[in-house]
Amino acid sequence: ILDRLFFPFALLQLKLWNKYRISNIPSLIFIDTSTGKVMCRNGMLVIRDDPEGLEFPWGPKPFSEVIAGPLLRSNGQSQDSSTLEGSYVGVYFSAHWCPPCRGLTRVLVESYRKIKEAGQKFEIIFVSADRSEDSFKQYFSEMPWLAVAYSDEARRSRLNRLYGIQGIPTLIILDPKGEVITRQGRVEVLNDLDCKEFPWHLKPVLELTDSNAVQLNEGPCLVLFVGAKSTGISELPRSKLRESLCKIKQEQESHSIEGPEIFFFFLQDDMTDSLRDYTNLPEAAPLLTILDMSARAKYVLDVDEITPEIVEKFVNDFLAEKLKPEPI
Repeated sequence: ILDRLFFPFALLQLKLWNKYRISNIPSLIFIDTSTGKVMCRNGMLVIRDDPEGLEFPWGPKPFSEVIAGPLLRSNGQSQDSSTLEGSYVGVYFSAHWCPPCRGLTRVLVESYRKIKEAGQKFEIIFVSADRSEDSFKQYFSEMPWLAVAYSDEARRSRLNRLYGIQGIPTLIILDPKGEVITRQGRVEVLNDLDCKEFPWHLKPVLELTDSNAVQLNEGPCLVLFVGAKSTGISELPRSKLRESLCKIKQEQESHSIEGPEIFFFFLQDDMTDSLRDYTNLPEAAPLLTILDMSARAKYVLDVDEITPEIVEKFVNDFLAEKLKPEPI
């Protein structure tokens, strides 16, 4: 009897972990029950920063309000955040003790220079996760952009809360209105060294590469395995598939539906074999899958031909929880 009572509870618990992408504990998420929307993902920071609940209900605030105040240059000069008006902004969460951060910073310095030289209104704001003021100063001395003062812990914390930062390095790219263009600035910078695609608007369909494969860990991803000589998908259907996936993404966003975050076409190469081996997928091509790495679950559709209608039904069935997951 206890087993029968425990199993539904355990299943519900797993669904909640997957829905809100919980990767570590303790985690505290605040939700607006009238809409089901997440108000704040970093509830632990909220409790630390606002123990008396003066800012309740802790909903998201505009970037311009959170960043308001003086910002520093590494030469010691200061300028007000109001000077960011009309600019694209990169919010860079990083720290000197983090080797991937230092590697990204070196690339980002060059990207920043190229974007500015191209005449774009662009600024980066460094939000430090360093462990001391001296470490912050040493690291910031390598950067040509702005920073929130290390001593302004409250503002640094509010920015972490605003974007639900779970790890570093993270680069958030904002449009001139302060709206998020992409949370994957790190991937975009590394994939576009010449900055030709700046400001890196999110593409619902991407070719999966070594540099952007990290996004598979961000949430459920639709992955289409296509053999190099496969006749199951030609250039014309591929174009129509892109349109179909764009439509699905727009519908998700308009209805605030959480679903596959990133869509990929995946071509035949060494990386294909590695991913197939890791997820225990068949060798068929074309093969349509949804991979949810955080939940260690996969959803597989093996068909002779991939059409926009098949893709739409597959994704919509997933969103409606009609598909049965298989373990990865």
